[in-house]
Amino acid sequence: MADEGQKIPDQKDLEKELSEYLSKKYGARIKIVSPLMLPKSAEEKEEGEGTSGNEAVNKIQFDLKPEELEAYLDEYVIKQDDAKAILATKVCTHFNRIKHELETNRAQDPTVVGRIKNNIIMAGPTGVGKTYVVKLIANRLGVPFVKGDATKFSETGYVGGDVEDLVRDLVHEANDDIEVAQYGIIYVDEIDKIASSHNLIGPDVSRTGVQRALLKPMEETEVDLKVPHDPISQIQAIEQYRKTGKREKRVVNTRNILFIVSGAFNGLTEIIKKRVKKQGIGFGADLPSKEEEKHYLKLTKSEDLMQYGFESEFVGRLPVVAVFDELSRDDLFAILKNPKNPVVSAKKADFRAYGIDIRFEDEALRMLAEGAHEERTGARGLVSVLEKAVLPFEKKLPSTDIRVFVVTPEVVNNPKGMVEQLLENPDGPEYLERYQNALAQDKTAAMQAVMDKKVHYSQKYGAAFTEARIDLVVSWHLFSGSEVEGLFDRVLAMIGEVRSFESDFADKHGIRIKFAEDATDEILQKAVNDKKTVLTICSQVSEDYDYALRLVMDKTGQQEFVITREAIKDPNGFIDDMIKRSYGTGHFALPSPRRKE
Repeated sequence: MADEGQKIPDQKDLEKELSEYLSKKYGARIKIVSPLMLPKSAEEKEEGEGTSGNEAVNKIQFDLKPEELEAYLDEYVIKQDDAKAILATKVCTHFNRIKHELETNRAQDPTVVGRIKNNIIMAGPTGVGKTYVVKLIANRLGVPFVKGDATKFSETGYVGGDVEDLVRDLVHEANDDIEVAQYGIIYVDEIDKIASSHNLIGPDVSRTGVQRALLKPMEETEVDLKVPHDPISQIQAIEQYRKTGKREKRVVNTRNILFIVSGAFNGLTEIIKKRVKKQGIGFGADLPSKEEEKHYLKLTKSEDLMQYGFESEFVGRLPVVAVFDELSRDDLFAILKNPKNPVVSAKKADFRAYGIDIRFEDEALRMLAEGAHEERTGARGLVSVLEKAVLPFEKKLPSTDIRVFVVTPEVVNNPKGMVEQLLENPDGPEYLERYQNALAQDKTAAMQAVMDKKVHYSQKYGAAFTEARIDLVVSWHLFSGSEVEGLFDRVLAMIGEVRSFESDFADKHGIRIKFAEDATDEILQKAVNDKKTVLTICSQVSEDYDYALRLVMDKTGQQEFVITREAIKDPNGFIDDMIKRSYGTGHFALPSPRRKE
């Protein structure tokens, strides 16, 4: 019993103490959040019911067509044409069907029985882009996405709980919006590791258990957000019951959650081979054996997966199979050359953090692709071989005044030796020429990528899509690493700021000004180069000539002026020329402008 003199803590004090304790025990992201009690009108929904289906549809992009999503994937993913086509088609069909059901009020139609979800199983060697593709799809659709590792499910006694925890994580990714979470994507990697080897002892028991634990979520079930092993949910439930006297049940329905699983499936090819040969099906004697090997996985049937070690009910809930091909040396080189690949762009970002611009020669990229191919880990090998080549430079160059670095074949062959050579002669004309050539090549490629989408950009950005502004955006993209589309958005907004300044100038001074297109281009360029706002650039420039404009207006009655590029680049020359034309060709001394301090 508490001492009589001891203060009884209020709700906030209790929440603070509990949060600190739970944060120490379970991590910093755990804290107590007590619901705010407000009066509810009769029209308001009961807590836990979530938003309506149509409201959820409005939050997520459900209007993509398969070809549109496939084109998006083509920008980022090299090769894998068949897999991209299958994924784009089935994912778009899944979400557009949801949208159609919600719009036609058939989402909970009791007459619809035996609904089949387009859950997908992806097969292919490691490092070919399986996880990357799923992340890209979730990002493009704007749906919450979580990834789990099937091997972890078999390492704990809470097999079913772990599977359901993926659903709870989806709610967290959806910022606690249950309705949005119910249209998310759950991705389970290394699914081949839970295939049984048909022995009823040892790890096979847990492997089969994981398969069965996934059955209901992959079809349709309700997952309770409150679980015994989650103290936070239990405390929140108690607090809610104390305040309202009601038991709140927050559940997530998995009916519309798309499940995608993947694995390398080592050994599956041999099973398919035996079936194919037994059925008398072949590719023909003229095909090389290695070429034939690549195509076996694409012949995968349900019976092959069951023989591999999956239960029939589990295979039945994964009706779509997408097979990824192994990456060749040329494929790895193409990945490195792709301006949107995360391997090279991430390394450019690393050096950019130190104010250093890094470029790559093609021959160096080919050598890196060759090294990665020898590691037999697909695209993952690209990261390790690139790190070995540039790590000595990443360590040393930030401590120097060197601000440009080009990765050459010599760098890949002898990183440590080339560091010393670069430090001895950082301004060598041959080295700087190689850097400029690599930069020019990158710019040409980026420009071509923009022109390939010319129709899209011109329709979307209009005034921002001119030759000068395309060049500005491409150069900005090369040195900042920002996406081209986002930069066009910013340029369009900056043009709007120029027009707003024109309007504000007229209201303030009674003089109408109009920046010519070339003057606007110069303002945009200065804003980007100087890292200043358009308003700042316009204000600085106008200080040089607004007084002169008033003099001209008083002399000639002219009230509208066109500001050209020369006015931005050489304000004094522009003013002098304007005054001479207004007052005659003789010498004229312009009084000092009265600037604000």
